[in-house]
Amino acid sequence: MCNLYSITTNQAAIAALFRVINRYVGNLAPMPGVFPDYPAPVVRNIEGGTELTLMRWGMPPPPRTGGPPVTNVRNTSSPHWRMWLKPENRCLVPANSFAEYAPEANPETKKKDVVWFALNDDRPLFAFAGMWTTYNGDRSTKSKPTPGPHHFYGFLTTSANAIVEPIHPTLRPMRRAMCG
Repeated sequence: MCNLYSITTNQAAIAALFRVINRYVGNLAPMPGVFPDYPAPVVRNIEGGTELTLMRWGMPPPPRTGGPPVTNVRNTSSPHWRMWLKPENRCLVPANSFAEYAPEANPETKKKDVVWFALNDDRPLFAFAGMWTTYNGDRSTKSKPTPGPHHFYGFLTTSANAIVEPIHPTLRPMRRAMCG
């Protein structure tokens, strides 16, 4: 499952490709590493078009698990996720590449290497299929909780393709390739 991606394309290019009519991201600096719980740009539907806004990566987990925020949603038949599959909660998450850890440790470093994937060597813009929600509870660390409301997003995932499978055989984010 992808828990690291990059978005280095500027907001004007993102807005043009996704026909964004409103932008609420301020000065969007290149983000060579987006990790869980980082704020990042998301394109979502609004009345009359689409907007580019910042949200935090990681959906609220199912109540019975009480675990960490969920970055990759696999089981879309779960009642917990079904409510966010409606058109009003769908989004696109702009990206230029994503990373997975190699399955085995590097013999020299004794750590798993990070392997990056992109549509090609130029790392053109694409989007992950996603869902988003507003959450009204506390989020952040236990020692410094930040009260809501917060906007969160997560990727929808599927089986790995032939390119990703040798590195991460179980799942990969759904991508929507973008054409000019």
